[in-house]
Amino acid sequence: QVQLVESGGGLVQPGGSLRLSCAASRNIFSINIMGWYRQAPGKQRELVATVTSGGSEDYADSVKGRFTISRDNAKNTVYLQMNSLKPEDTAVYYCNLRVISVDFWGQGTQVTVSS
Repeated sequence: QVQLVESGGGLVQPGGSLRLSCAASRNIFSINIMGWYRQAPGKQRELVATVTSGGSEDYADSVKGRFTISRDNAKNTVYLQMNSLKPEDTAVYYCNLRVISVDFWGQGTQVTVSS
């Protein structure tokens, strides 16, 4: 079993930045996808960004140009740099690790964008 530990959420003003981190508790299979999803109150969980173990990135249209996903394979860690944050980015952000067809999830970290 793999545990994912997230950090970096919080309260930020519109236009501000936050960086989320997610570390896997042990070495993970070399071929995998790590990513971030988010869920706002009353809405379904949605994809924010993913990055493969080979470095290919994918983003939701709503965050393109503002968010950047990256990973450090040696540390089994994925990051999400969020810039130019908007109130509509407010949500609980979940880290995800997909190995073949098995999904692992973090506990979630709250991001609130408000003045």
